[in-house]
Amino acid sequence: MPHLLRLLPGAAALLAAGLLPACSPLPNVLKAAQNGQSITVAPPVLESSGQQVRFEVTAKVPVAHLRKGAAYNIALSYRYQNGLREDTVGRLTFLTGEYVYDEQQKNMLVIRREFTFPYAPQKSPGELLARPDARLTKPNGARLKGPEQVLARGIVTTSQLVVRQDSLLTLLPETVSNDRSGTRVLPFYFDAGKAEIRNFLGTNVAALEDFIEANQRTEKVTIVAGHSPDSLDRRDPRLPDRRVQALANYFKKRVSESAYLNKVSDIDFETEAYRRRWDLFLSKVQQSALKPAQIDSVVLLINDSPGSFAEKEKRLHALSFFDYLEQYIYPVLRFGTVSVRYTAPKRYDSEVYLLSKKIVEKQTEADALTPEELRYSASLTPLLAEKQRIFETAVATTGAWQAYYNLGAVLLMRSEKETNPKVIRAYQRRAAVNFTLAAHRNPTSELFYRVATAYHRAHDLPEARQSYDYAIKLGGTPAMLSKAFADKAALEIEMGQPDEALRSLSYSNPRSYQNIMNRALIYVLKGNYPGAAAIYEEALALRPQEPLVYYSLAVTAARQHNEAATAAHLRRAVQLDRSYANRAVEDLEFREFTKGKKFLEALR
Repeated sequence: MPHLLRLLPGAAALLAAGLLPACSPLPNVLKAAQNGQSITVAPPVLESSGQQVRFEVTAKVPVAHLRKGAAYNIALSYRYQNGLREDTVGRLTFLTGEYVYDEQQKNMLVIRREFTFPYAPQKSPGELLARPDARLTKPNGARLKGPEQVLARGIVTTSQLVVRQDSLLTLLPETVSNDRSGTRVLPFYFDAGKAEIRNFLGTNVAALEDFIEANQRTEKVTIVAGHSPDSLDRRDPRLPDRRVQALANYFKKRVSESAYLNKVSDIDFETEAYRRRWDLFLSKVQQSALKPAQIDSVVLLINDSPGSFAEKEKRLHALSFFDYLEQYIYPVLRFGTVSVRYTAPKRYDSEVYLLSKKIVEKQTEADALTPEELRYSASLTPLLAEKQRIFETAVATTGAWQAYYNLGAVLLMRSEKETNPKVIRAYQRRAAVNFTLAAHRNPTSELFYRVATAYHRAHDLPEARQSYDYAIKLGGTPAMLSKAFADKAALEIEMGQPDEALRSLSYSNPRSYQNIMNRALIYVLKGNYPGAAAIYEEALALRPQEPLVYYSLAVTAARQHNEAATAAHLRRAVQLDRSYANRAVEDLEFREFTKGKKFLEALR
């Protein structure tokens, strides 16, 4: 034991602290396990596949380390950002049921297991670490740690060279007319057999009062009134005339009392009384909840049977559903309508903007502007924060799909101004939610495509893929569907699904720069390097000054171990964009060339 403790200073420290019993088997377990152990990783340089880094670890440990009551472990972790961050990856534990005997070396135990961890740009470069330890298997048993070992470097990020060109993001155009002239139509309803205006449910007295008091300059007033076929309304042949007169007198009286822009003598009044109009009755019947056969029977009774107005009405009483006619049709035929054509002072943009600010700050009611005017007011300020508050108010007060869409667009615009990744992601996800609400209210291919692109930006790839599918299934213009399939293919590459991406690309424009680059990348990931190089040359024909194409060609050449071609393509990429020099230095694709003269000269 003293000899072992000299070999394992950690054990000596634990023994001195009283944490490791003097008779502990842990030093022997740790020494025996590491005497001839081997730990290998495939691939030897970690590589991202979609949004995951996948690799397989094979650990071989001598059988001689096995002790009852003790176990040998290998803890795996990934360290990055210059050692500032470290994530736990997993653990291999040599307990019965976890290992097998090696077929070639019977004195060795083997555990082979696949691991994954999420890819993130900040994790490249980094290193995969193994930290062995021996522990007692009893609860809260002591643990003795061995030295850490670097297993693999990471991460090759070639699969992230996906090209996706976002379509132009703009707000929906909102135009409003400063001319507020128009026609206001106000319906009124009367009691059976009466012509008095009632000031309770079913009338528009309050609305008419508000309109007159608003002093909109009135040009023409058209008043019409009718009656129902029942005996109470029918017995007075002048009842529709009296209803018209009641509405006209009321309007004239209120204008005389409350208006200062209008005079009764300046208003053109037009009136009409509808008497015994079966066409009005049949129109209401055909818009009712009666069954088609019942509607047909009423139409036949009115149009094809002989008799006077009163006789036909009497026959209606014999119908099994007459109670429906009496309760739901007759009352709305006792109507009067006031239609007012008016002109209003023009509302200037400055007034619209100031009113919108008051609405947003809850200093005035939302109906001070029309929904269109409120959305339009957002175009009157250059500040994205103000636009956002206006559209949030429009969403809360109207729920219109245009408001949800424009709010999503503004949130994406704000994400482009931020530098903090968490804030950017929060804006992008909020934008996606608002685009979704817009799409559910107006389910078009274009809107679901915008939902997909927002989730794509936010790296919520499953949601983005589902929305791309919705957009495609809803159908759209050939150009829109081609773009949806192109972006879906880019997403599938990012998800580590190159075969699905190729299928999506087959439905998109094969000659677009985005699709050519992504098809070449798939060839690289599948190991068809000559094919990939040929496709990248097609991209160069479209964009001869694009540094990413040259960089991608350099990666393709590096995978073929062609140092001269790698250096030549890198030199051209760096000439076009100096940032590719730093990128190449950290890119593990070029690890076999980093100390070579050609590589270093290419980055100058």
